[in-house]
Parts: sequence; C-alpha cells; structure tokens
Amino acid sequence: MTSKPPSRRLERELIASGHRFVAGMDEVGRGALAGPVSVGVVVVDQSTGRTPARLRDSKWLRPAARERLCAPIRRWAVASAVGHSSPEEIDRFGIIAALRIAGTRALHEVSRGGVVPDVVVLDGKHDWLTHPPHLPALPVMTLDLPVIMRIKGDLTVTAIAAASVLAKTERDAMMTALHDQQPHYNWLGNKGYSAPEHAAALREHGPCELHRRSWSLPVAEEYLTESFDLGMH
Repeated sequence: MTSKPPSRRLERELIASGHRFVAGMDEVGRGALAGPVSVGVVVVDQSTGRTPARLRDSKWLRPAARERLCAPIRRWAVASAVGHSSPEEIDRFGIIAALRIAGTRALHEVSRGGVVPDVVVLDGKHDWLTHPPHLPALPVMTLDLPVIMRIKGDLTVTAIAAASVLAKTERDAMMTALHDQQPHYNWLGNKGYSAPEHAAALREHGPCELHRRSWSLPVAEEYLTESFDLGMH
C-alpha cells in the first residue's frame, strides 16, 4: 500500500506563530467490540529533525512496518506517549469521554517528562479532547489546551501520523498478549474488532470482561438476559 507522506507544514506554521511544543494526537480502537480505546500523542518543536523515513498513517502500513517505525518515531519526537481507556470506562462514560480520558492520560505522561504542549492538533472535525464544562468530571484531570482540528490529519500532518502508529502498535500488542487467556475470541487475529470468528465466539460464549457490554454485541439470546447495570461500575 502507498500514500503520500504527511507534511510538516502545519507544525511549522504553529511553531512560527509562537507555539513552542506542538502535539499531534490520534486514536485507535474506537470501533472495536472489545479492548481499550487508545490515543497516541507525539510532540514536536523547532529542534525536531527530519521525519522518520516511510512514515504514514498507521492504516496504510503493514504491522511489521508500524513496529519498525516506533523506535525512530520516539527518537524523532520531543516526547511521545500512548494513553488507554478501559472497556469498563467506555461502558460507564461513553466512547467520546473514553477518548478524552485516554488522550488526557497520554498528555499527562508527556507532561510528567517536562514537555507540556502549547497546542494539540487532532484528526477529523470533532474535538473529542476538550471536556465540555457542563458535563460531570472524569476520573482524570483534563488539561485546558487549545485544539486545532484537521480533516484527514492522519494522512497530512506528520505528528498525527506518528501518533497513530504508536497507538495502533501498542493497542495491537495489548490485545495479542491477551489472546492465550481467551483464544476462542481470536484477539490475535481481530484485535477486538468485529470479525466472523469473533461474532461466532460471542454467540457461543457470550461477552467477557474485555467486551464493551453497553454496545450492541452479536450475542446469543441467553446472554441478552444477563443484567448489566452501568451504575455499578
């Protein structure tokens, strides 16, 4: 698979306008049936050097290529991290708030290392990172950072593409490591996403603790009668 390489133009414009640390962020696992939702963050500044060779959005890269890029990305970035939000949090707070939790955890990790971004660039057109003031507080303290949206930013903005690679690689590794505990769901193959063997296992065995039980899972009728009280989380 091929695509055009992402650009440094937006990052350089933001740095030239007075921002010291520019963070690119991207999420993975949003559409999965099981496992966490994960958010990567990659921070660049004026000193950041040449973009790692063959960097693309994670969807355009094979697993081995993503893994090879992780170390160069971490060396290239001023700071980087991946944050996660659990299936239990997705069920309790909803997927958008869970994205916010995961993204905030990633930002806290880079901040603990002494790098506090001045601005965050997100892929898409919906700002899922900023916590609306009218909503209840989340289990992590959100950061009040300016957010810039960029449609197709995962394809066009270098830091976002790099963040997507780190997030995808780390989340895939987490699901692969859990495969032997519940091999009938085939986490090794589907990483928690919808797939024929995953749906068949759900109908036969029902959901496990990694499944997002508030979602419409393809389970057998006997499992639909099981109580699921979100207020108990």
